[in-house]
Amino acid sequence: MATVHEDVQNYYGQELQQSSDLKTDACCSKAKVPSFIKDILKKIHPEVVAKYYGCGLVFPPKLEDCRVLDLGSGSGRDVYILSSLVGEQGYVVGVDMTKEQLDVANLYIDYHTKQFGFSKGNVEFRLGKIEQLTDDSELKPNSFDVVVSNCVVNLSPDKKKVLQQVYEMLKPGGEFYFSDVYADRIIPEKLKTNKTLWGEGLSGALLKDDLIDVALEIGFTRPCLVSKHLINILNEELKQLVEDIKYASCTYRLFKNKSIDDSNIYNSKLGTLVTYQTPIIHYENEFQFNDSITFKLNGEAQYLDSDMTKMLFVSRYQNNFKFEEITDEKQISI
Repeated sequence: MATVHEDVQNYYGQELQQSSDLKTDACCSKAKVPSFIKDILKKIHPEVVAKYYGCGLVFPPKLEDCRVLDLGSGSGRDVYILSSLVGEQGYVVGVDMTKEQLDVANLYIDYHTKQFGFSKGNVEFRLGKIEQLTDDSELKPNSFDVVVSNCVVNLSPDKKKVLQQVYEMLKPGGEFYFSDVYADRIIPEKLKTNKTLWGEGLSGALLKDDLIDVALEIGFTRPCLVSKHLINILNEELKQLVEDIKYASCTYRLFKNKSIDDSNIYNSKLGTLVTYQTPIIHYENEFQFNDSITFKLNGEAQYLDSDMTKMLFVSRYQNNFKFEEITDEKQISI
């Protein structure tokens, strides 16, 4: 494991100097950037933006006053965007194992505090491995509302350990919202030794079924796909190495389970009818929960099966929705 970590540290700390040095677009987000995020991006220091290597957008709704942990925060672009979204009463912690990246991030804490008009900073960056969060005495278990990660879990040699650590950090009902690289088949062992392929996120790419199995085993709700974008390999040599393997950048959300008092809603085998009735800032008209369910504000009630109901009901979004228990299978046709 030490060798993998050292290779990744070297790749992101020494070999890559800016995002244009990447040999694939795996670490380049293709997601459509909302206007309110674009406005925040204008305030992010250019050096921080230049060293961004994410593959998606990791800014879920309803972040005001939240405590957020960013795994593999790099030069801090996402941390600073999150800083603006959580507001002065919220707090964001970035963890990364590459000192060169953290040096850049730490350089601009005061800059962004002033950019956002805050009287005090609301971010910090910590040097550490994402498989060892609980080893850091400053990172308290059950203390974060949201954990995010942007194209980083694939770089870990022990992905199950990462998810276990995320589970420990989250409060009950907390959300893990992360973008990462996924492959359509098992990666051959011969590719896992290629340092460039691993650094680009391809050799360590996740499999959807593995994510689901591990998440459920640990105690999360079932991972829910939010978005998916195909990845292009720009370097011809790397393209020949991976042959027919198809890659995609996917964003998933999953929640740490918690006990619920309303047993009728939680245990309803038929599911529920759900209405988005209290708007969330920046999502006043609609709220996309996954790749197939988008709630319109005060629109028609949507049917959610028991698993989907569970996800929404344990989350911080619960109070924005009205849940109606289904007592007759005929109601499911809505």
